[in-house]
Amino acid sequence: MSDRFITAAPAPEAEALLKRCIDLAHPRLGTTVTFATDDFFADKSRLIAPEAPVFYPDRFDDNGKWMDGWESRRKRVAGHDFCVVKLGQRGRIHAVDIDTAFFTGNFPPEAMLEAADTQGEPGEGDWTVLVERRALKGDSHHVIETASDRPWSWLRLHIYPDGGVARLRVYGTVEKDWSTVSPDEIVNLVALENGGTAIAWNDAHYGAPANMLAPGRAPVMSDGWETARRRRPGNDWCVLKLGHAGTIERIHVDTRHFKGNFPDRFSLKAIRLDADPATDAIEAASAAWPLLLGETKLAADAIAEFTPAAAAGPATHVRLDIYPDGGISRLRLFGKKA
Repeated sequence: MSDRFITAAPAPEAEALLKRCIDLAHPRLGTTVTFATDDFFADKSRLIAPEAPVFYPDRFDDNGKWMDGWESRRKRVAGHDFCVVKLGQRGRIHAVDIDTAFFTGNFPPEAMLEAADTQGEPGEGDWTVLVERRALKGDSHHVIETASDRPWSWLRLHIYPDGGVARLRVYGTVEKDWSTVSPDEIVNLVALENGGTAIAWNDAHYGAPANMLAPGRAPVMSDGWETARRRRPGNDWCVLKLGHAGTIERIHVDTRHFKGNFPDRFSLKAIRLDADPATDAIEAASAAWPLLLGETKLAADAIAEFTPAAAAGPATHVRLDIYPDGGISRLRLFGKKA
């Protein structure tokens, strides 16, 4: 019988967090699962796979039922299983999602998450509890906010005593050491790996704005920002926060994969602020920000570079408007830190 798969949809609260934060556990940032006490049934690397977990009822391998996640064998001795995750980018963690999608009779009854911030592999005394030991349910998202206010570079997920976890999502922001960047160096000020984030938007029906800030070119259309078809007057927009205040000297827009659905035009506004605008005021406030580049035509499935049309000082936030709707796979704002 051929394989059949069922996609597990994320819980609404997990989806919202994913859109407003960066998934620090995403492999595109360089994150890896470096160790597991046991991954007999399902390889530890699947724990951070970017795709939603799937279930194939009829798929088996040499060790038993194939599962999309990390799964250890049934423990017959004292102790419990754990795995270690090395974050590709050091960052502050606001919440995590321990997802047991499709693990029903084989999920761990409890889990705990620890964090460490060391250059090399942490020693036993370097670990701090990030999420206290807590009960888990099968085939469920467990979105847990953290009280941590410092950056981390390592995670250790404990499961008690054994079993399977489909995905670990780590919602936060990159903590870049900007002291290592020369004031004369040209950098992508809005890149995820430099601490750039998306903080507001009017529509993200098909893809989150933060996708535009990811490294490399988008492998698929869903790895960009795309809005629904607009059926009313106006246009779509998003507000991005730069990783560091800086002067934007070059604008790079990539519409890769967007052919019949790329925006006809775009514009960019920029401003320097001491704090993020209030959520309920950000749309109106950002509409009045100084113009960096007026409405400019875009093309399908192409990379385009622009020079700001207006002289502007250092900025901390930008507003990207697309006219009237559509999708952009990558946005890069090259300049020097202030």
